[in-house]
Amino acid sequence: MEGQLCADLKISVKKTPGANPPSFIALLKVYRELLVGRIRNTQCLIDNLVKNDYFSNEDAEIVVQFPTQADKVRKILDLVQSKGEEVSEYFIRVLQKVTDAYYELQPWLEEIGYEPSENISSKPVVNTDPVSRYCQKLRYELGRDSKFVMSYAQREEMLLEEIYSKSIMELVSFTNESLGEVCQLEALFDDALGLINEDGETIYVFGDAGIGKSILLQKIQSLWARKELDIGAKFFFRFPCRMFSCFKEDEAICLKDLLFKYNCYPDQDPAEVFHHILQFPHTVLFTFDGFDEIYSNFDLSSVPEICSPNEPIHPLVLLVSLLRGKLLKGSKKILTARTGTEIQRNIIRKKVLLRGFSSNNLKEYTAMFFKDEGQRMLVLNHLEANPNLCSLCSVPLFCWIIFKCYEHFHSMFDSHELPDCSVTLTDVFLLMIEVHLNRSLKTSLVKNNTRSQAEMFKSRKETLLALGKMAYKGMENSFFIFEQEEVSSAKISEEDLQLGFLRTVKGYSGYNNQSTYEFLHLTLQSFFTAFFLVIEEKVGAKELLQFFNECSHTEIAQPICLRILWLKKQLAGEDPFRNNEHFHFTNLFLCGLLSRSKQKLFRHLVLPAVIKRKRKMLIAYLGKSMKSHLRGLTRSRLPNYNQIQVQPNFVWMLRCLYETQSEKVGKLAAKHMRANYIKLTYCNAYSADCSAISFVLHHFQKHLALELDNNNINDYGVKELLPCFSKLVVIRLSVNQITDHGVRILYEELSKYQIVTYLGLYNNQITDVGAKYVAKLIEECSSLEYVKIGANKITSEGGKCLAQAIQKSKTMFEIGMWGNQVGDEGAKAFAEALRNHPRLTNVSLAFNGITTEGGKSIAEAMRHNNSVKIFWLTKNEMDDEAAMSFAEMLKVNKKLAHLWLIQNQITAKGVKYLSEALKENTAIKEVCLNGNLISQEEAKAFENEERIICF
Repeated sequence: MEGQLCADLKISVKKTPGANPPSFIALLKVYRELLVGRIRNTQCLIDNLVKNDYFSNEDAEIVVQFPTQADKVRKILDLVQSKGEEVSEYFIRVLQKVTDAYYELQPWLEEIGYEPSENISSKPVVNTDPVSRYCQKLRYELGRDSKFVMSYAQREEMLLEEIYSKSIMELVSFTNESLGEVCQLEALFDDALGLINEDGETIYVFGDAGIGKSILLQKIQSLWARKELDIGAKFFFRFPCRMFSCFKEDEAICLKDLLFKYNCYPDQDPAEVFHHILQFPHTVLFTFDGFDEIYSNFDLSSVPEICSPNEPIHPLVLLVSLLRGKLLKGSKKILTARTGTEIQRNIIRKKVLLRGFSSNNLKEYTAMFFKDEGQRMLVLNHLEANPNLCSLCSVPLFCWIIFKCYEHFHSMFDSHELPDCSVTLTDVFLLMIEVHLNRSLKTSLVKNNTRSQAEMFKSRKETLLALGKMAYKGMENSFFIFEQEEVSSAKISEEDLQLGFLRTVKGYSGYNNQSTYEFLHLTLQSFFTAFFLVIEEKVGAKELLQFFNECSHTEIAQPICLRILWLKKQLAGEDPFRNNEHFHFTNLFLCGLLSRSKQKLFRHLVLPAVIKRKRKMLIAYLGKSMKSHLRGLTRSRLPNYNQIQVQPNFVWMLRCLYETQSEKVGKLAAKHMRANYIKLTYCNAYSADCSAISFVLHHFQKHLALELDNNNINDYGVKELLPCFSKLVVIRLSVNQITDHGVRILYEELSKYQIVTYLGLYNNQITDVGAKYVAKLIEECSSLEYVKIGANKITSEGGKCLAQAIQKSKTMFEIGMWGNQVGDEGAKAFAEALRNHPRLTNVSLAFNGITTEGGKSIAEAMRHNNSVKIFWLTKNEMDDEAAMSFAEMLKVNKKLAHLWLIQNQITAKGVKYLSEALKENTAIKEVCLNGNLISQEEAKAFENEERIICF
């Protein structure tokens, strides 16, 4: 009915030559109830009608007296229609122009085909809607706040657009299995990609410290402010989670105050804006940055599960209620936290893992950072020659620090070479501190008129000690925000603040009248804490090692955020928001600062005897805790191997050992492993960790198996493993973002030693180029027996190279090619490799786009093969004709035991061929045909042949 009326009126609204003017009064009468139902703001209409003298002040007063919004709209319509066509048309014009306030009516306006007359077009329309005004103000303020990123020196602001660079964002399942990469930020909100819980409302973004979580949120904020993020969000509220630690236990605020006082306050009618937000929660986007940085003694179990949006309550309860959808259900939420912070599954809608820079991302970022091509090439060449630095650069924060150091040394010495080829994270942070302090000196006309690192640190010892003392006190209590009073009591001067190690943040809770501060990054607070522990002479063994004790919990009892009474029973006294990564970084820097190579620096800051005593205590503790840790790891006896399976905490132990740069400690770790198969899967190891792995493993005297599947190693990590390749007989690097460049390194190194037996490269970024390197390795390395290279980007070209190499090899036992695209051409090449092969036993060509043509070639070749026992051809495109060829093959081949033809295009006719063939073959154990074009009724005909599996 409504649609028909609209169709009829459409003709009368549009102006045609010679036709009578459209009747807007009639239009308002026909759609009266639709307008009453969809107009939610009357003030903007009244303001514009009064401003253009269509309404008198008395008319406005009459409308305002009505109690409900619907009645106000009805009265406006009555008055407008009574005043004639011009006023009625102007009423519609206001609805058309003020789209933010009347967005629900925009489809209707398009449907009726309204076009304003020349007279009405000349009349001004002003948007006085408080909701629209608030949205505009919100966009302006968030756009302004996100436009710049403060540099570490705090004396320069950099445009976000000039420093933000894409990194690897991967959608993952609850068990962190990959569901694909995020190519556009809008995809974060697209349920077609990576949805793992349709009842959850929170997009959970996680990754290591410095990996780019905060700047990602800033980028999203910037896009939204510029209306370049099309996700249907009218409101954007962002919260740094650490602010929730600043509220006192007895403090209570309502949701309206949380949104407006801690973000952006409406200039007009806050009640109406808040009411609109409550009515349309799906138009709200929240970002909560750093969930793991909340530390509070507030007992969440003492409050009810459901809270009212109008009732004052502790801010932490509001946060939890928002995340769980108890408040503003349907709103969009992004929550970030560091790796290792477990979030309850029922709140998560998607999980997004930030993996840092790929090699291409790093090149893009380098081009963005160094505009001059000559400088850029110098930096890239230097990184290429220093794999340790290159690995650190895969973490955006560390990359930025290193690039700022490059930039500084270029300005001082006309060189992009970093001094002493810094290799550890401690080296990089020391260099950053030196650059800070150097920049604080008065500029000299002579560029290289600078002090040595030791002299610089000595001259600012008191400043560094003061910063360290405050960092330490904060770290002790898990405080990351400091009041002005704390800064002053630490004797940190205004000049010290100008160095840029601290930055001001918006005042939280009751501290709005004074400045509050935080360290530029949490890792910087960790560094200064470790620095204090080293140079403060009064620090004893208990204080020196206290943060190791904070990290000594078992891996099984991972800290789980939102461990709340109504979700899961909370352990007595346990902090539901706790994450230990800042303690791990403190320990790592402590090991680096107490390394032997740093003694020259610290002898200018503290007595050598003090450093010696502390280093002795640290090394003794590391040795003891390492033995204890290794004794508690899971061990398995495998054929030819004693396997040790480590947990993520082990990676931190390796990082600490590497920072010490103590060969003695490295040898001790290798000795106490008492295993020759090291399993380091799902440990969140990234490329720079391979330096630490190599540091320990190169002390092994015998051959070794290393499994690094499901980490974030990438090509730089492969390069870091160079010291190990002479010992590795098994190397598994599946699911690690490795490209052709990494495969080239593997070929060059492994072919030197001729000992590798197993190469695992499943699910990486390898193309035909990398496949050719693997093929060369198969040809040249007679020890190689197992190659797993499935789920890459290998086509028929790469497939043919691999097949030809296998054909020449007399030792290959298993080839895994699942999930590539070798097609029929590749299948034919593998068929030739299979023909009369002396040893190949397990073959997978599943999910490779092989049709009947390729299948027939394989079947024919298998008539002449006596070695293959298992053949996977799942998820291809073979039909009954191919099934008939395999049936004929089975009459001849009596060695094949398992044939998988799952999810092809075989019908009952093809199954019958295979079933008949089995009468002449007693050797084969199963022919799997699940997921083919066979009904359960048709499958009953083959029930007597148990080896035919259809369902």
